[in-house]
Amino acid sequence: MVIIIILAIVVILLATNIKVVPQAYSYIVERLGAYQTTWGVGLHVKVPLIDKVAEKISLKEQVVDFPPQPVITKDNVTMQIDTVIFFQVTDPKLYTYGVERPLSAIDYLTATTLRNIIGDLELDETLTSREIINTQMRSVLDEATDPWGIKINRVEVKNILPPKEIQNAMEKQMKAEREKRESILIAEGQKNSSILVAEGKKTSLILEAEAEKQAQILRAEAKKEASIREAEGEAQAIISIQGATAKGLKMIKDVQLDKNVLTLKSFEAFEKAANGQATKIIVPSDIQNLAGLTSSLTEINK
Repeated sequence: MVIIIILAIVVILLATNIKVVPQAYSYIVERLGAYQTTWGVGLHVKVPLIDKVAEKISLKEQVVDFPPQPVITKDNVTMQIDTVIFFQVTDPKLYTYGVERPLSAIDYLTATTLRNIIGDLELDETLTSREIINTQMRSVLDEATDPWGIKINRVEVKNILPPKEIQNAMEKQMKAEREKRESILIAEGQKNSSILVAEGKKTSLILEAEAEKQAQILRAEAKKEASIREAEGEAQAIISIQGATAKGLKMIKDVQLDKNVLTLKSFEAFEKAANGQATKIIVPSDIQNLAGLTSSLTEINK
């Protein structure tokens, strides 16, 4: 019976002294009040009644948002600045035994470092130099917290709150700048609009000139074509007349008309020319023998 009780006690002691360290954690183990070892991830067994887990340290990156700190710039302007610190424990032993209340120590160190940095900057530089402030603070804090087993990965200035009167002045200045930019944009828009209208008129005039030029060319070509066709018609008429004349001469030649017939035809043509309208007729010398020709014709009719 006693053995069973002893075995039960042993089992209970073993069960209560078996520890499993999860991922991204480290356990600080003390033996009789002194640092003994650091447990990493896995299964561990501590000595009952002698060893104890003093601290459970998270190795994850942690974020601390500190309240706004009053700081004074180089030109004696008091403002409120709050910061965000991203840090990670790199040495659980130093983190446990290096400093009392590490987060409070980081808070105080951040406030003093921020005052020192802002004290060398004027108001305008403070408002426009967040990246410089972040870099300087990270460098100073990382060096100062290294003996505490802490790595400062990043420092961000979250808010910079100048006094109310300065905020009002800045808002008025920003409003004036916005109105100025608006006026500039309106003027540039009107300028661009005028340029586009002028370019449109120029293009329209160029197109009208091109159209008029093309119309003149077409009219000239039409006139030229009409002249060519008129000339071709006149030439064709002349050719027809000449052809008819040549054909008539050929026919006269083919019938072999004598001189008397030709003289008679000339007289008939002369009579048609007079047409009974002339009061005086000039008889060509070629038909002076007309009487003889008439006598000859009379004899033939008999």
